[in-house]
Formats: sequence, structure tokens, C-alpha cells
Amino acid sequence: MISVNNVSLRFGKKALFEDVNIKFTEGNCYGLIGANGAGKSTFLRILDGEQEPTTGTVTITPGQRLSILKQDHFQYDDYTVMDTVILGNPHLYDIMKEKDAIYMKEDFSDEDGIRASELEAEFAEMDGWNAESDAATLLNGLGVDTEYHYATMRDLPSPIKVKVLLAQALFGNPDILLLDEPTNNLDLDAIAWLEEFLINFENTVITVSHDRYFLNKVCTNIADIDYGKIQLYAGNYDFWVESSELMVRQMKEANKKKEEKIKELQEFISRFSANASKSRQATSRKRALEKIQLDEIRPSSRKYPYIDFRPNRPIGNEVLTVDGISKTIDGVKILDNVSFIVGREDKIAFVGGNEFAKTTLFQIIMGELEPDEGSYKWGVTTSQSYFPKDNSKIFDTDLTIAEWLTQYSEIKDATYVRGFLGRMLFPGEDGVKKMRVLSGGERVRVLFSRMMIEGSNVLILDEPTDHLDMEGITSLNNGLIKFPGVLLFASRDHQIVQTTANRIIEFLPDGTFIDKVTTYDEYLENDEMARKRSVYTVVKDDD
Repeated sequence: MISVNNVSLRFGKKALFEDVNIKFTEGNCYGLIGANGAGKSTFLRILDGEQEPTTGTVTITPGQRLSILKQDHFQYDDYTVMDTVILGNPHLYDIMKEKDAIYMKEDFSDEDGIRASELEAEFAEMDGWNAESDAATLLNGLGVDTEYHYATMRDLPSPIKVKVLLAQALFGNPDILLLDEPTNNLDLDAIAWLEEFLINFENTVITVSHDRYFLNKVCTNIADIDYGKIQLYAGNYDFWVESSELMVRQMKEANKKKEEKIKELQEFISRFSANASKSRQATSRKRALEKIQLDEIRPSSRKYPYIDFRPNRPIGNEVLTVDGISKTIDGVKILDNVSFIVGREDKIAFVGGNEFAKTTLFQIIMGELEPDEGSYKWGVTTSQSYFPKDNSKIFDTDLTIAEWLTQYSEIKDATYVRGFLGRMLFPGEDGVKKMRVLSGGERVRVLFSRMMIEGSNVLILDEPTDHLDMEGITSLNNGLIKFPGVLLFASRDHQIVQTTANRIIEFLPDGTFIDKVTTYDEYLENDEMARKRSVYTVVKDDD
């Protein structure tokens, strides 16, 4: 168990949270949620002991081991993958290395023998003989192929490093597990494996995540950071949404009744305070009026952008034909004879661990990359808006947000563009921010702004939820559900794929694909191959 007692954190006059008192108990998974900047990651660092609170203490049950998902992708560059995972239990790793060093000695003394015997006993007690097989099981489950298990960390592509560090956090059955955005950069198959792991995990888990489906699957409780407090709710994310909305409605209804009562008392006092026969009753009502206190309903720190994609014109029957497209990059077959026809009602999710195949296909159909073989053809009534996975070149400009966005607007009016940006959480002077200084989340909202202003009837989105907070993801999800045009998209967000797509195209490791008209959940449930298939190897690091 981990107990938080009267914890506050202040930076100058600003308080992230104050007087937090929570107990995180065994057998529960807690989802830590809140707006960007609310202090979620900071709170995890306080629990880990890396960040000192301004006031209060954090207590862990004596003898329990805490493990945290590391965010430094270069910390273990000199270690092998296997050693990096086992380092998730540092004491076991130290025993293993000390034991190996003793056995490698040429002048093996009696003292060495005694020490080796002590180490062997402790090693066996910690189930050390199964350490490598346990580590391999975690790596395989997350989709890290056996060929990588003894490679050096610095030689791995970034997506594989992310999985190794996650395996490290999970290794050795820690008593308390802290996970900060564990689904970031994981494909949907790896996320599904992690969900099952955490569902079956019997100790304490505290996780920060923007993935609503993930939180619904694994969480037994939600810890919400808002209003400078951390409020604990029983149940998963959806239950928190219902509970928090109900609480606000109840407070508003209670306030309305109190306001009606205040008005009634004030009218009585006003009418009869000068009346001698009624003065006692008026005085009594004055005392009753003073006791009525309205509930304080403070504005939430959460802000939702307004995302609404409206096509300027309807789409015809001919949308897109892809005919026999193949592409090899750096000697690796990325796409192999890919052919499909897109209909006017299609909302197609491109899934599977071969993320480079999806990005390559999108780049080809948007004219950014030439195929080695095959062709594609857009229908004459189509207009396309593209959200690229790598958008760094777009923001390499000295233009302001408003200047850049005006280029894509038929209405070249600064007030119109500024009003549009305000709905996307760029109020007032934010519109004169330079494009190159924007954060990841701001860049995403700017690209959505362009897509909305363009009014296209075909949207192509490559991992649009990267860098978005929960509120942005929810708004995007609602916007995509309402969009009446054609969608071609890749996303790691299970809920977006399930609620938006009516057709699934899954790319396989060899560049071929499976194409089915179905929802994502039905696809996973009914496709035997999809159920049994392991996570695919990342072909190329495209960071």
C-alpha cells in the first residue's frame, strides 16, 4: 500500500494541488487523470520520491518494492535488452552480476565460496533462475522479437526501446507499479497485451494515460486532479465521467433551490420587517437567510477544443482506387501489391504493428512519395486534407499561427481566422504565436484547424492523437463520428477506431494486408488470425 498524507505542491504562489490524502491499496488499478499542466506526472514523481512535496509525506508499506516506467530512452544505452529488463529489479540484478563476477575469478577463495553460496540462496529465493525467461515473456508479449533480446539498447529503434522500458517496469512482480503514459507509441496489439497483463496484475497500479479505452479496461478507480485537489472515484473512466457530471448537476440543482429559498425569505423580510406584528417572524427569517450557503462550483481546468469537420461539397461515388502499389525502402518491402477501392460511405482504419506501411501508403496517395509499382486515382469530386505523422517541416516557418492558417481560408479576414482559432483554444494574442515555437499539442490543434478550414470531403489522418490531451482526444473522436465524408486513418486509440471505422485494413509484416468491412471489435473477435497473431516488428524507426 502507498499512503499520501497532507501532500501539497506549490511553485511560488501557484499550487498544483493541496492537502492530498489518499491511500492506494493492493489489488486496485488507479487511473490518474487531469488537464495538461494539472500535475499528473509530477504527482507520480512525488510517489516515486524523485520530487519533494512542499508539505506532507508519502509512505510505502515496509518491504514493498516500487517500480516506475522510465522516460529516459538513453539511460540504458550501454546495456543489453535483457539486462535492461532485469534491472527493473535492481537488487536481483546486483546479485546476478556479483555472483557471475565471483565465478569468473581465477583465484577462487574460501571466502568467495561462502559469499557465492549466500548469493545463490538469495538468488533462488528471488526466483532468479527464471529471470531471463520471465523477461523474455514480457518482451515477446509486447512484440519485441527474440532477435532483439540480447542486442544493445543504443542499437534499437525508438519504438522498440519504449517497449523494453515498459517490460523493465513490469518485471519481477513489483508491489507498486507507476506508469506514466504506458500506451504512448505502442501499437494496438501491444496495448491489448498490456491491458490483459494489468487486469491480471494483483498488486497496486497507478497509471497516467490519455487512452480512454485503456482506462476503462484496466482501472478500478479514478484519481482526478482538478480544482487544486485530487478526488478519488470508484470505477473506471466512463463511471468517473458520469459521476463527476452528476455531482455538478446535483450541486447546480441544490443551488437553484437555495436561491429560490433566498428569494422567498428576502421578499418576506422586505414586506414585513416594518410590521410590528410580523417583526419576530421577519427576524427569524433573517437568521435562516444568513445560514444558507450556496455550494461553490469552480470552473474546471479542463478545456475542450471545438472540432467539427464540415465538407464544402458532397462526394461522388468514385473516391479512390489503389491498384497494385508496392514500395521497397532501404531493401525492406514495405508495401506488396496493395489494391483496394474506397467507397463514399467508407471510414477505414489502417491497423497492425507495421506502422511504417501505413505512413508510406498515406504519403503515396497524397503525392509525397512515388510507388515502385502500381498506381492510385482520386475521384473528380474528392478533396483531401492530410494530417501527417511527421509534421516538423510544416512548422519550420516564421509565420504566426493566424498568418499561416489564413493561407488555407477562402475568407481572408483576420477576425474570422482569429475567431476560428479561439474555438481551438488559441484565444486573443495566441494567434500571433510563431509556428516554430508551438508545443506538440498546439501543433496538432493547428493542423486540425487547417483541415476544418479547408472543408475537404476526404480526411487522411496518420496518428492524430499523438500529443493530444484527454479533452482534445474526446473532441476529435466526436468530430470524426459526426464527419459525413470519407475517412482514411491510423490511430493507436482503440475507442476512436471502434467508434469511427466501418472497415478495417490491417497491414502484415511482409507488406501484404487484410481488408474487411467490420467494426474493430468485431474484427478482433471474429478473425482467428487477429486473435492469435503476435505484435509485429517495427520495420524502421521513423522518429
